[in-house]
Amino acid sequence: MQSDRTRTINSILVFLILTLVLSAVFYRLILLSSAAEIFAHHYILCLMWSPGVAGLATRLAFQRNLRGHGFGLGKWPYLFASYCIPLAYASAVYLPVWFAGDFIPGSPALESFAYHFSFVPREVVFPAFFVWLATAGVARSCISAVGEELGWRGFLVPELAKVTSYPKVAVVSGVIWAVWHYPVLLFSIYHGEGPLWYSAACFTVMVVAASFLFAWMRLKSGSLWTGVLLHASHNLFVQAFFDPQTAHTKFTILWTTEFGAGLALAAIVVAVIFYRKRGELPAIAPAESSAPAA
Repeated sequence: MQSDRTRTINSILVFLILTLVLSAVFYRLILLSSAAEIFAHHYILCLMWSPGVAGLATRLAFQRNLRGHGFGLGKWPYLFASYCIPLAYASAVYLPVWFAGDFIPGSPALESFAYHFSFVPREVVFPAFFVWLATAGVARSCISAVGEELGWRGFLVPELAKVTSYPKVAVVSGVIWAVWHYPVLLFSIYHGEGPLWYSAACFTVMVVAASFLFAWMRLKSGSLWTGVLLHASHNLFVQAFFDPQTAHTKFTILWTTEFGAGLALAAIVVAVIFYRKRGELPAIAPAESSAPAA
């Protein structure tokens, strides 16, 4: 038993080192690039795939197979909930702001959609824009999200669950996930318009709190695709739907985006809900998958 535990801890350490090494390449490229160059060269996408490559490589090195990574779809209610929950908590943060008058009816994102889909009647452009994002947009968002999730929820969360409790799995994986963003957050373009310390604090709280949801879904469903949908849905609805149509005021820059207090508080509420549901999780025993296949 002790050897299995030690082997699992060693595999986690190897995963973290490999993630750091791979990510460092793209941290450097991003920090040396302008905003236009970062996206033109897809450095962000490559960075997001670094944990995934590290997770797959580490599992293959320690197990000689990919069992336990969670490639099965699992039950559809968990997938459906993973798609809907980010939309629900984002709506709770942004809709009151919109109703208070900080909605931009002719945002650049909406106008771009109207231009490219000129056959859509003007009076239904906004709902059509939402439907397009909620379908094709989320599917596209999964391409980048799956890179991170192959690492964080495909490898890290189930391995941590072999050696510690669900609350600690959520906190440890959440802290690692948040800190992994810091080089880009602190030294590049990935931050809010408020003070940098405020962006970092709100983002960290949001990510660590959201990790209770991500870890619960992964452990309950046995599928990393819940994490992919959670991640893709969050990124898509927050960054591509709500943010572009929210006016930038002294209040909204501190309340909205991933670097504001709104999503941080919403994530804390979600964390409390899923912490209270911890008794529904299956017991995790040290798996024989820790050992190489015979």
